[in-house]
Amino acid sequence: MSESPSAIAVSNLVKNYAGVTAVSNISFNVAKGEILGFLGPNGAGKSTTMRILTGFLPATSGEVLICGHSVATETAAVKRVIGYMPENNPLPEDMRVSEYLYYRGRLKEMTRRQLGPRIDELLELCDLKRVRHRIIGKLSKGFRQRIGIAEAILAEPPVIIMDEPTIGLDPHQILIVRDLISRLRGRMTVIISSHILPEIEMTCDRVLIINQGRVVAAGEPAALKRELLGRARYEVEIVAESADVAGLIASIDPSLEITSETMPDAEGFRTIELSTDEESDFSEDLLRSFASDDRFRLRGLTRAQPTLEDVFLAATKRSWDVVDRPVLKPKP
Repeated sequence: MSESPSAIAVSNLVKNYAGVTAVSNISFNVAKGEILGFLGPNGAGKSTTMRILTGFLPATSGEVLICGHSVATETAAVKRVIGYMPENNPLPEDMRVSEYLYYRGRLKEMTRRQLGPRIDELLELCDLKRVRHRIIGKLSKGFRQRIGIAEAILAEPPVIIMDEPTIGLDPHQILIVRDLISRLRGRMTVIISSHILPEIEMTCDRVLIINQGRVVAAGEPAALKRELLGRARYEVEIVAESADVAGLIASIDPSLEITSETMPDAEGFRTIELSTDEESDFSEDLLRSFASDDRFRLRGLTRAQPTLEDVFLAATKRSWDVVDRPVLKPKP
């Protein structure tokens, strides 16, 4: 299968502000139809990078191509292929929802014939039908966020960039937005910047983490967990002899190892930690084997599941530990 061409191609991007480097020589590609989570601590260079991608801010050096168009030299063409929802999501307070979407659609060069059915589709998709005639200034933060998303995808651009799309939403509204973004997979290329890492993990195909203006980790969440956090771990609370446990786990899979165990408590239970480099989940095999063997009395078995938050902390900590390539430095 041939590799999908990139919808977004960033090469050696640099942005300096008055002698301070906010973005330091970063490069990455985003494939057509891919959903990318763009992560980093405050001040890492995320918003600067996103503003450069959308043409709102010029780069100091480097190249950005959006659907083959140069952001530096083809600004008008780039803006036609991007839908952008900024973090603050500025909306006119005095316009009604359907009126605003119609106005924005005309600015995006959509015809009146296109706009009627498209606005109806988006009101349904973004759960805005009940407020279509309401004045935007009187709506809640959740409704405003969904209006911003509807406006970003209104003209069905091939690239969507969203900065904190779920900020200020309640759990029900977050589920709606998550489902909405998932529906765009394969149809549009989406970059999402967010501090709500569980949402990124459940929504995105791949994540890119930057810190101090540099890319510090990139890849699928599962691959990054293996790369940065290493082995899968299991904790077994059990009454058993260590030698018997070692023999049983060796029969389940040779990769399983006992890495630590505690002294027995008052009831004779000890906690034994197992680890493995294998991707397979051995929870069911361990539970069945321990429970069916009279030598063991099992009280609990858990598998330590690393999260994207663990990956984020490990990647950013690793980047702070690099001291030989400082990013913030004055111009000579």
